[in-house]
Amino acid sequence: MLVMKGIVKQFPGVRALDGVDLDVRAGEVHCLLGQNGAGKSTLIKVLAGVHQPDEGTIVFNDKEVRPSSPIDAIKLGFATIYQELDLVDGLSVAENIFLGHEHARFGFMNRAAARRAAREVLERLGHGEIRPAAEVGRLSPAAKQVVSMARALSHDAQLIIMDEPSAALAHDEVANLFRIIRELTAQGVAVVYISHRLEEIREIGDRVTVLKDGRTVAVGLSARDTATTQIVSLMTGRNVEYVFPPRAGREPGEEVLTVEHMTAPGVFADVSFSVRAGEIVGLAGLVGSGRSEILEAVYGARPSSGRVLLAGKRVRRGVVGTVKRGMGLAPEERKAQALLLDQSVTANITLGTLPGFARFGWIDRKREMSEAKRLSEMLDIRPPDPERPIRTLSGGNQQKAVLARWLLGGTKLLLLDEPTRGVDVGARAELYAVIRGLAEQGIGVLLVSSEVPEVLGLADRVLVLREGAVIHQGDAAELDEHRVLDMIMNGRAA
Repeated sequence: MLVMKGIVKQFPGVRALDGVDLDVRAGEVHCLLGQNGAGKSTLIKVLAGVHQPDEGTIVFNDKEVRPSSPIDAIKLGFATIYQELDLVDGLSVAENIFLGHEHARFGFMNRAAARRAAREVLERLGHGEIRPAAEVGRLSPAAKQVVSMARALSHDAQLIIMDEPSAALAHDEVANLFRIIRELTAQGVAVVYISHRLEEIREIGDRVTVLKDGRTVAVGLSARDTATTQIVSLMTGRNVEYVFPPRAGREPGEEVLTVEHMTAPGVFADVSFSVRAGEIVGLAGLVGSGRSEILEAVYGARPSSGRVLLAGKRVRRGVVGTVKRGMGLAPEERKAQALLLDQSVTANITLGTLPGFARFGWIDRKREMSEAKRLSEMLDIRPPDPERPIRTLSGGNQQKAVLARWLLGGTKLLLLDEPTRGVDVGARAELYAVIRGLAEQGIGVLLVSSEVPEVLGLADRVLVLREGAVIHQGDAAELDEHRVLDMIMNGRAA
């Protein structure tokens, strides 16, 4: 169905694609793999009409094409679901689904027809509970992902490109996503699937193409029969063990966080736990179980009752108070909630402590740059250029910059919500080492992840959440993935 040959795309100072090849067959799931910065996003933006290639050819259904704009790509039969969702928060679900091809009559929007059609698409996706009239900005990240998928399906596309579609989805929602993908491919639709979760590739993929440094290093590998070590080696150019750093083996220190009977009506109830200095505590549960909301409440960004104590002293509610007392948050949606994308790496690192660099109302840029450079080297942020705009960094390096911000502030407790979302396998190993290293420095860490193996591999202690309640607390070493999944799905241990 699709053959891309010798695709080249250059930006000022960067050759993002250097002769990339890709061929996709009708009715297959073709997985596109590579580290952050390998060129995957640039390649799909060429297909989506966002970028025009400098060299190379694109042949679709035996006809050479060159999408000149996103609208042109949609007309050709390409639909793209981006990792960073391109939804309009102020519009309704139905308006987002049919944005650009609205239901209209005599020049006026036919909202009733749009909502009926939106309901049909959402029910096809198994999410009839999402109201077509609901404002998208008020939806959860998982629900927004579903709306983005519904928009792609509304175009009746022949080729659907999915960039990390499962990143915000819970275990049962991923199974539903795979059901939809299989239905689409059975109808002859081709799917280009990008994911850093290698276990997903084996389950849903047919063939694999691997990119490294803007070049194709493998084409058409079997998704099920190719060894994981071979795929990782192709992606990274070296052997990377997908393992977690060893636990320190020493006793944690005093309690840095104490949560007592914390409740947010309709979200979670009567939650109590603690985090000690040098300890990593993980929260495991489905999307909607209250795990991220608990982090927000601890941080002071969500109203709740109960008591939150930091280093034994009660924390006043409100983000300003918690930050001053030594608490930092790396949120799930780092680009929307944590980063100033058009600012430099330095500006993003020093954002939380900028007054500390001021003298007589002026910022000491030299000292600010020096501290940012020190932390960039400490966390190995690449490329090593503190003045580079942070939007040009890979997801893993952006996340390191968010962590660096809180190290400047003398943080006692670090809250991490999906810290490796959209981060490739090589960068994950680096982030795991960074997080474990911070704990060994005496920082308490409260971690949320939708990947149970990540929670079990990183955390010293695990809280299992179901429907807003803590149903189990225990040492991570005493749990396994099967037991945790059974608890979060069924409310009981296997």
